[in-house]
Amino acid sequence: MSKDVFVFMEQRSNRLMSVGYELLGEADSLARDLGQKVVAVVLGNDISKELEELFWFGADEVIVVDDPALKEYLTEPYTKALTAIINKRKPEIVLFGATSIGRDLAPRISARIKTGLTADCTALCIHPDSKLLMMTRPAFGGNLLAVIQCQKHRPQMATIRPGVMQPMERDENRNGTIEHFDIELDDLENKVEILEIVPKQKTIVDITESKCLISGGRGIGSKEGFKQLYELADELDGDVSASRAAVDLGWTDNERQVGQTGKTVRPSLYLACGISGAIQHVVGMEHADCVIAINKNETSPIFSVADLGITGDVHAIIPKLTEAIKKAKASCIN
Repeated sequence: MSKDVFVFMEQRSNRLMSVGYELLGEADSLARDLGQKVVAVVLGNDISKELEELFWFGADEVIVVDDPALKEYLTEPYTKALTAIINKRKPEIVLFGATSIGRDLAPRISARIKTGLTADCTALCIHPDSKLLMMTRPAFGGNLLAVIQCQKHRPQMATIRPGVMQPMERDENRNGTIEHFDIELDDLENKVEILEIVPKQKTIVDITESKCLISGGRGIGSKEGFKQLYELADELDGDVSASRAAVDLGWTDNERQVGQTGKTVRPSLYLACGISGAIQHVVGMEHADCVIAINKNETSPIFSVADLGITGDVHAIIPKLTEAIKKAKASCIN
């Protein structure tokens, strides 16, 4: 019989990624509704340092496969190891981050164990009657939200976009058990060999970590128009993000894109400037604590998700707002 909610804890260079902690928080909620446990699965080599912390963030049990073949991510060793764990333990649910690794690994495993996979989910919940996992994801280009069930096969599997879920509050009083899972990986015929790992140099801040985002859309009008957004962001100790329209027009780089085909953000403040509010954009920022929208079109959909709406020209409002914040900060200093 299938039981427990498994979370694949992605690691890179022996450091567990934040998306895994986000999924542990969501898994805890799902497991409580099912009366089951949360099991974190860690694949790697010499990766014992952070394992105890997984209990503090929601795990009841940790399964570890420690093998030199798993030091860096390679499709075949990771697929074989995780498939073996799933076949032996038969979990009810398995969750992955919708990262480059998760998107490569999850569909291969679902094919081998002959179950379904719902990709790029933005919400999860347990149906109160059927106890099935209800997996919500954007469909038809983001114009609809589809709720998908996997009724006949187990485990129920999903990939979840980073930044969508919230990690649990750290609780150092929590503890659990660690199981070391043994599997033979030396017999694999690896068709891929890692010659060198070159870390990507970060040239901009990760907007998924920003607490304040000043976001520009087509209504900003030009690449030069984004300069005023950067000035305001500097005053607020925030950063600049953008809608897909602004990125497609070349006004800013795609690392700053918010939305279905961009990044999901959860800042304390999200200031939407000249953004109409299409559903494809809204799914990427709807969980912000406070949304302020500035748009000259009073019927723009963005106002329906905003806590505060300002109808007017962003080119007139943003400079005045920036100046007002400068004066307020100066008066506080004096």
